[in-house]
Amino acid sequence: MSFHSSMENGTEQSFMADYLDSLALVERLHRLLLDVIKDEFERVGVIEINAVQALLLFNIGDNEVTAGELKTRGYYQGSNVSYNLKKLVDAGYMHHQRCEIDRRSVRVRLTDRGREIRDVISALFARHAEGLQAKGVLGEDGIEQITHALRRVERYWTDQIRYIY
Repeated sequence: MSFHSSMENGTEQSFMADYLDSLALVERLHRLLLDVIKDEFERVGVIEINAVQALLLFNIGDNEVTAGELKTRGYYQGSNVSYNLKKLVDAGYMHHQRCEIDRRSVRVRLTDRGREIRDVISALFARHAEGLQAKGVLGEDGIEQITHALRRVERYWTDQIRYIY
């Protein structure tokens, strides 16, 4: 084995190790985000809904959407969306209405209670953004670089799903 091919193999192994580390980090960050939301809910006394449901409310915002649209946007997986939407409707955080055109489809939007939860999450994220900047954890350039890199990975993975099968 030549020095050059040995270097390439080492570089590939190093990239693979870094890739696996980044995958593990993305998973940990998602779980931590859910824990941060859960902690905020404990602090403000919200006990009826979980962090995943709160993120659903946050991401819907002022829009009126179908479960299919949420799945298409890539926010949530199939049965997870339907289950959580039903729970949120039953608890009074969302309105639902059958579509006039496609009776199988249900459109949902936040109730006043749902908007209150959305506002709690929005305020939490605003505090985090301010804290990240104030403490020098991330500046505008850093967050842009992270977001840009993650979007490239997202596009790559999306292309793998679309074109491999």
